[in-house]
Amino acid sequence: MAQERLSVHNIKEILRLRHECRLSIREIARSAGVRRSTASDYIRRAAAVGVPWPIPAELDSDAALVGRLFAREEREKVRGPAPPDWAVVQKELRGKYVTLALLWEEYRKEQPDGYSYTRYCELFREWTKTQRLSMRQIHHPGKKAFVDFSGGTIPVVDPRTGERREAKLFVAVLGYSNYTYAEPVFSEDIPTWVGVHTRAFDYFGGVPEIVVCDNLKSAVTRPCRYDPEINRTYEDFARHNGTAIIPAHVRKPKHKAKVEVGVQIAERWIIARLRKRTFTSLDELREAVADLVDELNTRVRRGVDRSRREIFESEERKCLRPLPERRYELAEFSRARVHIDYHIQVRPHRYSVHYTNVQAEVEVRATTTTVEIFRDGQRIASHVRSYRGGYTTLPEHMPPAHSAMGKWPPERIRSWAAQTGPNTAKLAEAIMRGKDHPEQGYQSCLGVISLARDYGAERVERASARAIALGSFTYRSLAAMLRSGLDKVDIRVGDTTAVLPLHENIRGSAYYENEN
Repeated sequence: MAQERLSVHNIKEILRLRHECRLSIREIARSAGVRRSTASDYIRRAAAVGVPWPIPAELDSDAALVGRLFAREEREKVRGPAPPDWAVVQKELRGKYVTLALLWEEYRKEQPDGYSYTRYCELFREWTKTQRLSMRQIHHPGKKAFVDFSGGTIPVVDPRTGERREAKLFVAVLGYSNYTYAEPVFSEDIPTWVGVHTRAFDYFGGVPEIVVCDNLKSAVTRPCRYDPEINRTYEDFARHNGTAIIPAHVRKPKHKAKVEVGVQIAERWIIARLRKRTFTSLDELREAVADLVDELNTRVRRGVDRSRREIFESEERKCLRPLPERRYELAEFSRARVHIDYHIQVRPHRYSVHYTNVQAEVEVRATTTTVEIFRDGQRIASHVRSYRGGYTTLPEHMPPAHSAMGKWPPERIRSWAAQTGPNTAKLAEAIMRGKDHPEQGYQSCLGVISLARDYGAERVERASARAIALGSFTYRSLAAMLRSGLDKVDIRVGDTTAVLPLHENIRGSAYYENEN
């Protein structure tokens, strides 16, 4: 089926160029101003129905020539079989292993006098073209930037070890000027993703209104055509820079055609040119890529007679939003539940919130320097980040004196521990006494109490007595004793091994005695 209905004048011109001028299909298409597939289709049709050249007088009218060329379709329209439901065919083709040939076989079983396979395929292709109508995108200065990673890679070889790593190209393209930024990276994780965006904006000297990205994990946590879930860190980065993130539709290259072309150009302009070079470091590769990107942006484009840089500098740069006063500091987001000691943990440290938030679910924003805690979108605490174990407790977060959050006084913890036994109660008391504030030991005490479910109260009591004797007042040491069976071994008076620190990886002689 012809891809478009031409005027009789154009049809005759195509046939003339073929028979009189002996031109190739490519040359005919260029001269007649039609697609190559269209020119080829009309030449094939004329040959199939026996239209000679020069065209005889009986075919020298519009109706006669068109009628001859499209007689088959016209007959089928009048008395041909009913066409299949092409929408159903298209839906079926999305299934795994389903082919058009299989669907045609099923169709012919239902309609033995139906279309031939060739005609079936032609009609389906004709129908799909009516479903793929798309509107040409018009890009405005400063409006959009399109970002993605290249499919091709560039090897980097460590000269000392010979280790070979593949670097991908991150590519960012401004929609209006096609001004391009590219940078090689080893990873696609969120710190890398945010970092290359930051450097791309620095290269542009401003921030676009919208960033159109692909659906990689660092950008989109949950892909969805109508309501995609943006990665929380990426969203925070966008908010800091005053831009918006719009993911492209899944498996819809047209929605990010600008970057698809940009990536292709970058691969051909950069990766192809570097294919014979050997790089020994990522920094060395970055310098080479930067040089080629500058060449790409300064090269005069065909049909435009201006370079990407000229268009960018004269028309688009001024339309970008200004860069933020300070660079974005990478933040990690997580969910946590406030412990009964009114602290949350960002490993390895614990940070306080006001005691009225106990058991509440909160959102944690952690940077290299700061930990911020939010509840229902409101910040309820902020701390300087620590990378050591321990507690950071603000006085204003503590409960009133002697009440310790009312329903969670130290006496309640002691009472719970005493249900296991007196030694467990003494151990819980020692744990709380060893903290700056008793509440800081609540979590460990609850862990000690919970061990009775797995090992029984009797064993926990014996292990607690051993821990007290050794002066080891931690949940970890008690759990290690129970796992290794040390609670079943009596402590011998004067035994120097008793002063060794307890650790889950230090078994002691008793472990092997128990094995025998």
